[in-house]
Amino acid sequence: MTEPANNIKEYLIKHFGQKFLNSYMDFISATSLPYLRISKNNKSENDLIISLSKYGIELEKVKNIPNAYKILKGQKNAGKTIEFALGKYYIQSLSSMIPPLVLNPSSGEKVFDCCAAPGSKTTQLADLMNTGGTLIANEPSIPRVKALAYNVDKLLSVNVGISKIKGELISKYSDHFFDKILVDAPCSALGILQKKGEVSNWWNVEHVERIASLQIKLLVSAIKALKTGGELVYSTCTLTLEENELIINKILEKYPVELMEIELPVKSVNGFTKYNGIKLNEQLYKSRRIIPWEINSEGFFIAKLKKTGRTVPLEKFTFKHRGLKLLLPHKNPVSKYLKKLIDYYKIDPNVFENYKFLLKKNEMFIVDKNWDSPLLDLLIRVGIPFAYIGKNDEIKLHSHGAQLLSNKINANIVNLEDEDQLKKYFEGGIFNYNSSRSGQKIITYKNLTLGTGILFDKKIKSQFPRSKRTHDIIFPSN
Repeated sequence: MTEPANNIKEYLIKHFGQKFLNSYMDFISATSLPYLRISKNNKSENDLIISLSKYGIELEKVKNIPNAYKILKGQKNAGKTIEFALGKYYIQSLSSMIPPLVLNPSSGEKVFDCCAAPGSKTTQLADLMNTGGTLIANEPSIPRVKALAYNVDKLLSVNVGISKIKGELISKYSDHFFDKILVDAPCSALGILQKKGEVSNWWNVEHVERIASLQIKLLVSAIKALKTGGELVYSTCTLTLEENELIINKILEKYPVELMEIELPVKSVNGFTKYNGIKLNEQLYKSRRIIPWEINSEGFFIAKLKKTGRTVPLEKFTFKHRGLKLLLPHKNPVSKYLKKLIDYYKIDPNVFENYKFLLKKNEMFIVDKNWDSPLLDLLIRVGIPFAYIGKNDEIKLHSHGAQLLSNKINANIVNLEDEDQLKKYFEGGIFNYNSSRSGQKIITYKNLTLGTGILFDKKIKSQFPRSKRTHDIIFPSN
């Protein structure tokens, strides 16, 4: 058990009472069951559940939360399955699934995820949008951007563009543009002390106040970037009033927004309308607090705001225009490359009418056809890796491209039946395969498309993405 520092105990007693602290102490000392969210890139949710049972993983459906399951048994196996490596599901806390559901974006909207890494909520937002429309996921830290891109690719979130700017400056690049914004803000993490015991080492009120200063800036910038009539969800995984109700109280005083009534799919309580005996905005009762031990998950605060009027535009930052263009499938040079893939893999050309393509040097990215933003040149990337352009202008399909097209490919497919071959493939190795054919192949295992590989001299060289290669794969029982 992580023993909370005395200043944490004192804070909780002061604002919530001794009974609350006692329950908090019991909760962080207990072992909680993890949850997972099944991705939309599955042909059948039920088939996946059956497949996971063969690894000894037993699931229980969570009421009122789409695609969410509690892992009752086989927790240690959940992060080692073939399906996990292929992004068929995401291990995510139950509380973390709530803010995207409250935002409830659709494929026809332009959506901004302000503090996106590592991508749990981004990929959930993408699923809620049926991987259509425009979703920009932002993360200012390079190491965390890598984690974000990893998960966006893994879950085939083809409507996501990734930016690396300070979230508090988004309105300097784009104001009155987004339909919906999620600000899942950095916080002091008192709601997740059970799994982040190090919080107790640095937590103090002064640190909370410094974080609150950043949270205000993030929220103000997001409001300015939002269209009039647009909606914003602010959430944290902490319990403090300074990072939750007091933040929203200040926003309500100064900006044209109003709190919206929200109904959560899990047990929750109203936000505070008083702080140290001082009355706050009465609208704050519409915000919600998730008490961790009441749902056996993390503590969260969630508030939904609607922008009711225009905000004063700021002087815009300029950024370098690199001449990037999203190209339709019939536009050259994209069309000539796609024709080669169509002929080689026997793909129905109509499949590509649902997408646009971006060429960057020798890489081709694929993105939803309705993705649109004037910030294209500012972004690190858009969509997911689809193909490489090699020597002699040849095109080679990326493993993510193969997974995305999956059952649309009708030729040059190699099915692995040997577990040793499968293990070598996930490790990025070379293994024997008795065939005289050569060239790039789609690698499958049972009913799963793994990615691509190169067949030569009766051997296959894995092209499974380097960042996703693993030695820690287990196999299901038959």
